Amino acid sequence: MDLGLKDRVYVVTGATRGLGNAAARELVADGAKVVVTGRDEKRAVAAAGELGANAVGVAVDNADPSAPERLIAAAREHFGGFDGILVSVGGPAPGFLADNTDEQWESAFESVFLGAVRLARAAAAELDAGGVIGFVLSGSVHEPIPGLTISNGLRPGLAGFAKSLADELGPRGIRVVGLLPSRIDTDRVRELDGLSADPEATRAANESRIPLRRYGMPEEFGRAAAFLLSPAASYLTGIMLPVDGGMRHGF
Repeated sequence: MDLGLKDRVYVVTGATRGLGNAAARELVADGAKVVVTGRDEKRAVAAAGELGANAVGVAVDNADPSAPERLIAAAREHFGGFDGILVSVGGPAPGFLADNTDEQWESAFESVFLGAVRLARAAAAELDAGGVIGFVLSGSVHEPIPGLTISNGLRPGLAGFAKSLADELGPRGIRVVGLLPSRIDTDRVRELDGLSADPEATRAANESRIPLRRYGMPEEFGRAAAFLLSPAASYLTGIMLPVDGGMRHGF
């Protein structure tokens, strides 16, 4: 299936590893050009280098108010256009109510929530009809994940923002979509599962709750993201796609 991605230009934040990197890889594999971002310049440049000539790395922090304008300018400067953005950011610090400090909440709000809002606002001002704004969120949008209190507090609100934005931008032909990953085999998930005294038992217990009985692979998530960002999904907006092996049982 031709997704229509050839020569389209996307910004993918948090793309030096994990889910953002997986999405960037699939976009480039299908012919798109991508601005890859991360906080560390060497890692951003290295990640783009692995993707080849159709990727460029830019070091930014999603919490930086100047990030949106810099990234859109980089897309236009290097590739001559800007067709969409996928906002991905590393998960907030784990913990329960008593564990997380005000500083952790404030830092997570700046990067996970307000940073995403700024990126979406800047993208909305620059995109033409056919453009797309995507968010990498979490299965916690529908069901809280124990031990991830900050994420549980912020991700559902960002999903609500995305749904509102879809209504607002739809008349201009700009789509807004979200992805809700659950147990994907990334460094982040392995780190969280490693908090248990018995990581293998934790993983087995998690897999037993997944109808497909296994963790998802990053490339599987990446393919789902590339599809939603592509012209092939031109009549999909305002949706939150669970990429979770069937863990969400509601409609």
